[in-house]
Order: sequence, then C-alpha cells, then structure tokens
Amino acid sequence: MRELAGPERQCPACGVLETIDPGSVVFPLGWVCGKCGVAVAHRDGIPMFAPELADSVSGMDPANFQALADVEMEHFWFVPRNRLIVGLAAKYFPDARRFMEIGCGNAAVLSAMARSRPWERLVGAELHPSGLLFARQRLPNEAEFVQMDARDIPAKSVFDLTGAFDVIEHIAEDETVLRSLREATQLGGGTIIAVPQHPWLWSATDELAHHVRRYRRGELETKLRRNGFEVLFSTSYTVCLLPFMAISRLVNRGAGEMDRVNQELMPDKNVNAVLKAALMAEVNLTLKGWRWPAGGSRVVVARAI
Repeated sequence: MRELAGPERQCPACGVLETIDPGSVVFPLGWVCGKCGVAVAHRDGIPMFAPELADSVSGMDPANFQALADVEMEHFWFVPRNRLIVGLAAKYFPDARRFMEIGCGNAAVLSAMARSRPWERLVGAELHPSGLLFARQRLPNEAEFVQMDARDIPAKSVFDLTGAFDVIEHIAEDETVLRSLREATQLGGGTIIAVPQHPWLWSATDELAHHVRRYRRGELETKLRRNGFEVLFSTSYTVCLLPFMAISRLVNRGAGEMDRVNQELMPDKNVNAVLKAALMAEVNLTLKGWRWPAGGSRVVVARAI
C-alpha cells in the first residue's frame, strides 16, 4: 500500500493527485483539475464525482430515503447502533479528528458522530444526492457532503477515521470498496464497518434493501486483512433479538413477508421502546469489551497498516 506525503484529492478524469491545503475542504465545489482542466460536476451545492450513477436504483432504491428519515432517529435498531459506533470510535480512536462516512444516507450516524467530539474534517459521502439533501438538513454547517462511488473514493490519506455502516453489502465488489477506503485512510488511522450477518437470515428485508449478501462469521475480517487493515475488535450486534429474527424469518417466509418488513420499520411505539432498551443494554456490554459470536449484524473495528 503506497503511503503519500500528505492528504490529496484525485481528479476523476485523469487520476492526478492534488495536495489538500490545511483548513480547506476536501472536495471544493467547482473544483477544476489543474492538469486536465476537467471540472467536477455539482448539483444543489453537492460535488458529483459519479453523476452517471446518481439516484439510480444501484445498491438501494433512493425512494427509501424518505421512509428512513421518518423513523431512524427514534427506531430501536438505529439509535443503539449509533451509540455502538460512536462508543467504538471513542474507545479505539479517541484522537481522530478527520472522519468520512461512505454511504452516509440521511446522516443518522454522521450526526451522532458530529456531536461526539470536535472535528477538523467531517465528510459524508453517498452515491445518491437525494439522500444527501436529507443529510444536509441534519448537518447544515458541521459537515461537507459529496456524491461518489464508494469503489473509487477520490481521496488519498486524508482521514484518520473512516466508516461504512450497512453499506458494502449492497455492492458486489465489496473488496474494491475496502481497498478504496484503505487508500483514503491515513496509515495508523482506523475504520469501522457494519454489515448484516448470517446468510440463513436472508429474507424480504434484504431484498427490499437491495442487499447483495449477508456476511458469514469471519468473512468481513478476512476481507479487511486482505486489503490493508489489522482487525482490532469484532462483535455481533442485535444479539438479544437474534432468536426472534430467526423465528420470524422461518415462520413468515413467502406470503406476507412485506407486511413483516413494514412492521420492523414501523413497530408499535411501546414495542419500539422495549426493543430499544434491550439493544442499549447489549451495546453497553459490548462497549465494556464483550464480544458476541452471533447476531443480526457484524461490526468490525480495524487499523490501517
């Protein structure tokens, strides 16, 4: 893995690298390559590095951003997961000050990270500009947002912490994404990756979300090691709900699965509160060092080497 002298952005046309000056944004609006003269496109104030893929049904349906925006700030699954990600970042990379999340969607995680510490750089990257419009409403001044293909991140050695939270399972070339993340992450910096786990849990929820895979235990760790990372911590998430998930998927396969998907996305208020409390208790134990062998998701913390 070639390490660079300093943070650089990359021209999407000719590939030339340009040094990022201290204090400047990573992806300036209207940036023009000094070598080939190509200007990066932009829409609604967002730089577009992969405009040909913008808001296509690629990885996910952009129409889902509204439904997620309506529920994810109070949902039993999202809120504890945010707590877990922020807590792991604080535990393993307390000094990180330059963070990028790929596939940031509506910025549910990014907004939690923004509140967790002062940041020198905070970047949300997403393939779909429609998601970034929601993200910018949540973080109008704290972060910069950019449209890009996660397989080709136009930044090299810029960030001391990166993350992808339920993103790479949408992408067939997941190891290409991990290599691109490694190039964007400074030597010794970190990454946190969350993915859905256990192929036997595959259901209509995965199909609705346009997942390519659910990960086998150990699969994500192996792929991270192959692509320039050292695994520091690995655990499952939604451990306490795994029996219910398994029963639900086995009993409800076929007819009525979409009704179950809707119930998971919009549970009864009281049910949501109980499930959120259970997952918060699980997350608190995880942040104390417990490692869970099985659960609906796998979360891995790794260092760039």
